[in-house]
Amino acid sequence: MNKAQLPTLEAGRFRLRWVDQQDADDLFEIFSDPEVTRYWSSLAWERRDQADELVRDIHECFARGNLYQWGIDWLDEEKIVGTCTLASIDRDNRRAEIGFALGRRYWGRGIMATALPRLLDHAFNDLDLYRIEADVDPANSASLKTLKRLGFLEEGLMRARWQVGGEIQDSLMLGLLGPDWQARHTPR
Repeated sequence: MNKAQLPTLEAGRFRLRWVDQQDADDLFEIFSDPEVTRYWSSLAWERRDQADELVRDIHECFARGNLYQWGIDWLDEEKIVGTCTLASIDRDNRRAEIGFALGRRYWGRGIMATALPRLLDHAFNDLDLYRIEADVDPANSASLKTLKRLGFLEEGLMRARWQVGGEIQDSLMLGLLGPDWQARHTPR
């Protein structure tokens, strides 16, 4: 593995891989869609150069060790269809936040049901994290359903946490512990 980039994580028909400049058009397609970013802490992109900025940010944050963001490469289409992220990585406390996005035309195809377990296996087993947190808009029922299916538990509501485009949004905080993940995913 090249230590200057993330490892590629195989996940069935998908692979989670390092994002580079050649992926900027795919990233713009994803993050310029207001439906995709509806529950994010930022608005949909309006300029193509925002994708270039994201790629640079991903590389800089990786170098600092506080954010690991993979592109979800769908092998059938040979393109990035979404992203999976471990953010706010805190090695001392063995904790990180999970994030994910998927292009709208790929919704409902079980992509995250394949990609996220692979990411969580990597986080708990290879990175030796103990806790993964999620910050989700309570109205984002699809993401909540996905996270709860993975074993995340609701831990509290943070009222008026974000202001995006003049709209105030709450956050529902969820958590998943490594031992709980292992208990659910260890063959019996």
